[in-house]
Amino acid sequence: MPKSKDDELVFLPLGGSNEIGMNFNLYGFGPPHDRKWIVVDLGITFGDQTTPGVEVILPDPTFMEENADRLLGIVLTHAHEDHIGAVAWLWPRFKAPIYATPFTAFILREKLREAGLMDEAEITIVPLGGKISLGPFELELITLTHSIPEPNGLAIRTPLGTILHTGDWKIDPDPLLGAVTDSDAIQKLGDEGVLAMVCDSTNVFVDGHAGSEADVRKALIPLIAGLKGKVAVACFASNVARMDSIARAAEANGRRVVLAGRSMHRMSSAAKSVGLMEGLQPFLDDSEAKKFPPDKVLYLCTGSQGEGRAALSRIADGTHPHVSLGAGDACIFSSRVIPGNEIPIRNLQDRLADRGVRLYTERDHPGIHVSGHPCRDELAEMYRWARPEISVPTHGERRHLLEHAAFARDLQVPQQVTPRNGDMVRLAPGRAAIIDEVPAGRLYVDGGMVTAENGDALRERRHAASNGMLAVSVVLDGNSRIASGPQVRALGLPSEPDYPLDDILDDLADEAEQALGRLKGEQREIDEDVEAAISRAMKKASQRIWGRRPVVETTVLRL
Repeated sequence: MPKSKDDELVFLPLGGSNEIGMNFNLYGFGPPHDRKWIVVDLGITFGDQTTPGVEVILPDPTFMEENADRLLGIVLTHAHEDHIGAVAWLWPRFKAPIYATPFTAFILREKLREAGLMDEAEITIVPLGGKISLGPFELELITLTHSIPEPNGLAIRTPLGTILHTGDWKIDPDPLLGAVTDSDAIQKLGDEGVLAMVCDSTNVFVDGHAGSEADVRKALIPLIAGLKGKVAVACFASNVARMDSIARAAEANGRRVVLAGRSMHRMSSAAKSVGLMEGLQPFLDDSEAKKFPPDKVLYLCTGSQGEGRAALSRIADGTHPHVSLGAGDACIFSSRVIPGNEIPIRNLQDRLADRGVRLYTERDHPGIHVSGHPCRDELAEMYRWARPEISVPTHGERRHLLEHAAFARDLQVPQQVTPRNGDMVRLAPGRAAIIDEVPAGRLYVDGGMVTAENGDALRERRHAASNGMLAVSVVLDGNSRIASGPQVRALGLPSEPDYPLDDILDDLADEAEQALGRLKGEQREIDEDVEAAISRAMKKASQRIWGRRPVVETTVLRL
């Protein structure tokens, strides 16, 4: 495609910069008034203690939604949730073609089927190493290694230069499943000339190499050999190579594998659909496992991050319908602690330990887990291969991006730019620079509904979680006089023996009655005025009693 003097090549992160997760990257080409776009990855992140009741968080798609008529396609690098998890939620706002390799397409189809979009969303399956032509963008998939099958970098060729978008990656000389990193293809790109490399920053503070999956398998076999009783192993279900390693380590020690958790079954099916995990004995179902001696079974479980509804959490609580662990049994955590999950993981491990289960983690057995992201030596190797003019760190918190940029500068990369989500970066022509800012926030999936990040429901829930809640009801007769009440109920508010809760509520009811008495006649006839007066009185009294202002819900009934 020929270029014009007004054409620009831009990069726009709407997720994944300033955070590890929720990747949502846009590349644009053309004059500002008629720029064509592609999306690379569309992922989610997960809620934590700051978002009570919210499990899934989506990137705000407002900008792309407003420009959906110029969106040429959605290209997915691999099947991790933080790269594809938002597609089923947000695709109806774009309705653009989707491009993915076979394994990723298998996982995505299940998500689209659950969302009722299977017959609407168009998925084009791209072979490993394949090419995609989208308007001014010519894309080539570059085989990398990561902790999931079929991870891909993207060589994005445009009339103004070539971008290498790495996605998630590491350099694993023996990945066990899938091919090794295609360093020849990357070096060839470097020889042709790479304008910019948009690159994973997750482990930029870690020296050396991430380590090989083959080393994990070697560590698991002797560890499992020394264990008696039942053995459970928790890992990320998406790490199919780890699932394969655990299964083969189990078989090497005369144990059969039972999958515990829906994600384990889904990933196993996806892996087998593309020819992975071959040569293993069939996995046992729950009923079959009960027929085997405890030292002949290994449970491969979801829930390594302490997720409340995952299999391992239910096992720890004793509520799993088929699997139980106790004294003499063992649980191996073949995973890392994702920042923010420290408390639920610690609680999960405490519950297992209370049952007499012996725990093994990467803290005391470092060889049982390796990262799927590049450490500093691997980053340096990637820069030597690609030799980009511009370094654009992504997939990391702010401190990761800044450290990555400093590291690239030390490696003699001529330019570095560290955008925040919503910063539009001009990559060409001219020097790289942030030229615009667009809306970039979050949407929450709350009770199955997509809501604004700062919506009333979550704000009130947070407030109630910190301050408690009072519910006040009063019945007024036809003359707006009290016929019954006020009655006051409290949720999440303390009391003490010298001032029991019943006495506090009686005092609050008196305060509500006095507030109603201070209203003039015509005000007592307007429900909103009555509710406002009582709510003000409750908050003022609560401040005096507890030093806090709870959520107050006032109900006025009239006879």
